[in-house]
Amino acid sequence: MADTATAPSRKVVEAFQRWSRTYDSERNPLLSLEERYLQALLPALGGRDVVDLGCGTGRWLVRFAEQRPRRLTGVDISSDMLNVASGKIGDRCRLVHADCQSVSLPLGSADLIVASFLIGYVLDLDLLAEKLRAAVREGGSMFLTDVHPTTQSALRWRRGFNAGEHFQEVETLLRPLDSILLAFTRAGFRLDALVEPCFGVSERPIFECAGKHNVFERSRGFPAIYIAQFGVPETTLGASTFVHVAQSISVVKGPRIAIAPDESLVGDLHIAGGRITFLGKAGVTEAARTSERQSEVDLNGYLVLPGLINSHDHLEFALFPALGNGNYRNSVEWAEDIHSKHGPVIDAQRGIAKATRLWWGGIRNILCGVTSVCHHNPYESAVFDSGFVLRVLRDFGWAHSLEFDSDLAQKYLDTAPHRPFILHLAEGIDEQSAAEIYRIAKSGALCHRTVLVHGVGLDDGGFELLRSSGASLIWCPSSNVFLFGRTLSKVDIERLPSVCLGNDSPLTACGDLLDEIRFAKQRQGFPAAGLFQMVTTRAANILRLREGEGSLRIGALADFFALCDNGLPPADQLAAISWRDVQLVVIGGEVQLASAGMLQRLPPRLTAGLEPLFVDREVRWLRASLGELFGESRKHLGPEIRMNGRKLSDEPSY
Repeated sequence: MADTATAPSRKVVEAFQRWSRTYDSERNPLLSLEERYLQALLPALGGRDVVDLGCGTGRWLVRFAEQRPRRLTGVDISSDMLNVASGKIGDRCRLVHADCQSVSLPLGSADLIVASFLIGYVLDLDLLAEKLRAAVREGGSMFLTDVHPTTQSALRWRRGFNAGEHFQEVETLLRPLDSILLAFTRAGFRLDALVEPCFGVSERPIFECAGKHNVFERSRGFPAIYIAQFGVPETTLGASTFVHVAQSISVVKGPRIAIAPDESLVGDLHIAGGRITFLGKAGVTEAARTSERQSEVDLNGYLVLPGLINSHDHLEFALFPALGNGNYRNSVEWAEDIHSKHGPVIDAQRGIAKATRLWWGGIRNILCGVTSVCHHNPYESAVFDSGFVLRVLRDFGWAHSLEFDSDLAQKYLDTAPHRPFILHLAEGIDEQSAAEIYRIAKSGALCHRTVLVHGVGLDDGGFELLRSSGASLIWCPSSNVFLFGRTLSKVDIERLPSVCLGNDSPLTACGDLLDEIRFAKQRQGFPAAGLFQMVTTRAANILRLREGEGSLRIGALADFFALCDNGLPPADQLAAISWRDVQLVVIGGEVQLASAGMLQRLPPRLTAGLEPLFVDREVRWLRASLGELFGESRKHLGPEIRMNGRKLSDEPSY
């Protein structure tokens, strides 16, 4: 099976066989830490060929299978480990009993290879690196994770497991991290990410349960593991289509980078072609990247968060004040009320050219860190494709609602099967609103790609129908409370499998998307981590975005925003901020917004074309023709322009 010169020793193999009996039941802080970080860095696996090298009992194989890769393979030298994995994964994966260095991996057969806690058992690292490089096809990735060798040496950690009352050590090789990285770059890989996380609050209970609190305390400040992501460059890179100016940021130096609700890393972020090309601490192989360092931005002391996704808005209503008195039974009743009582206000707003109103909607979103928005109205190519201030989604089908779309079923049928179909539903608290989901189901328009907006009127049967259909929900809590005095509860939201957060227009919403997040946390008691996902990765999944929107990882669109770092977990900091905290917004590597202080940190080539917008006397520099927007708006609204109740101006007022 394996050349004895390169295969792990018989003692190691026998140790794995004994370890297989307790591997899944014995809590391991190293595995906990790896799972938290690696999960956030992995690319989407749907339709790809994936290999888990040293798969053990299949803890990663189960996660990978959930994403429906085209082909999933697990390789391990321990037949006992593989037997456990087989019981979990069934026929969703091909399991191979082999030494990882001698297993046959066909040329260019994998899009992703993961080698988790494997390198310490490999005798010939160069041989393994060459084998894996040959197996990963162009555009693919390979991840290495293992105990951090520097810390293992400094703290004299032993690798092994508890065998009854005794600790059984497993023989491993200790190599400097630089030599590990060099072995793979010499083989032709490109280092794309290097993450060296320390144990956190999630691992503390594991140590305490094992009576090893002192070990946890001694480990403070030491990187417990490393995660290295390597790539195989494509001949032609798919660049971001969001390109407005010739010069973009090439390197962001030294911020804390949020890669998940509770996970972050301090390092650098490299950008090319509008996408993220490197993440983490620059290693010895980074010398070759000096050609990228033409437009560096120093963000030491800042937290960089993925650009937010606003899953529901009506952009043309951005300058409207809140209209209505509440206590409505449904949205139709509200619409009839405001048109009967506020006709002049509505007419004045609609007098503004639609392109101008849409631009204000974009500005309203980008001020709070939104970089992608789902506009629930027809896509206006003449506006959104001509240097618009942020990304407006277009690859979805939609209908307004049952009340206003008599051809809703046909619109659903006309939507491509790989795209979501979005509509307002159960926007009310009466029996008519509750019945809408049954009407949709009867029409055949309720399935796994249907996305319902609001859903505040769903009854128990409606919730069950929503769950069983696999449909998703966009939750707009402040609008629901404004109109109907209530919204879905935390319990309601948690029993639905797929929910993201939207910020409806100022006609009914409490403010912008950051205000919506705070509203959901403070009024509904929803946890910060869940809200973070609702405006990033979960929103991207529901809206079927495939370019890395809502995440900071290799290959993703370089869409992010920055604020002064207070040291809190990313989700907790996001749930506490307002638009005033947003200091920088970048889309596809291009600066779209900068505060006055941030403007001084940026090279002039990055800020060319930005114009000052004064919001309640605080300035934000935006890539927008503000003079034209104010000129058109003032013709209809008078000299004072407000958005979300905040005064806007194109010149300072004292």
